[in-house]
Amino acid sequence: MSSRTKARKRAVDALYASDLRDEMATDLLLTTKEQVSDRQNQDEIFDFAEELVTGVLANQMEIDEVISATAQNWTLDRMPAVDLAILRLAIYELCFANPLPAEVVISEAVALASELSTADSPAFINGVLAGVAATRKPI
Repeated sequence: MSSRTKARKRAVDALYASDLRDEMATDLLLTTKEQVSDRQNQDEIFDFAEELVTGVLANQMEIDEVISATAQNWTLDRMPAVDLAILRLAIYELCFANPLPAEVVISEAVALASELSTADSPAFINGVLAGVAATRKPI
């Protein structure tokens, strides 16, 4: 697993835990970093994860509007929290971060959903992100 993939997983973990615990995602990420500081590439992984989390938090209102507009018949509060965290991260990367090919972002998000969420989540994540990518414009 690449360092960037690991960083995305760390970012999703922090965003998800933040929603459940009502704590700052950046604080949760820092706590995790301190717990695993002896592992290889951790500085690189956590630097990128922090960049992602900070970006999602700074743009969360716009990101949530994109999700609401694209996920037909779904409200944010009906979505599983982990799916919402994955979507927020992926939409941040699609619309706000340095542009990556949509296929890369979607593939990473679907892989995270396969690992972290329900059996139906990868298809749901793929559908929402494909809709966003089809009309993708930096916001």
